[in-house]
Amino acid sequence: MADISKEQVKHVAHLARLAVTDEEVEKLTEELGAIIQYAEQLNELDTENVEPTTHVLDLKNVMRKDESKEWITQEEALKNAPDKKDGQFRVPSILE
Repeated sequence: MADISKEQVKHVAHLARLAVTDEEVEKLTEELGAIIQYAEQLNELDTENVEPTTHVLDLKNVMRKDESKEWITQEEALKNAPDKKDGQFRVPSILE
């Protein structure tokens, strides 16, 4: 890949809504160019027999099983409700 240009740095800064001075553009051009060159080294690696991974750690699902169980009754759920009607909680309207 070709080196990054000052115009590209200004364009990215504009997209990110960043105000950059000419000195900052100069510095960012050099720094971003170095970052891109370093990242380009990854293209030199032989990844032919490497399986794709989604995470570097071998994570397992630690969630409990989704099993149904008995819960409280509707009456129990509503017994401390400040306002209820027809077996449901009543709340103030948020739409006019």
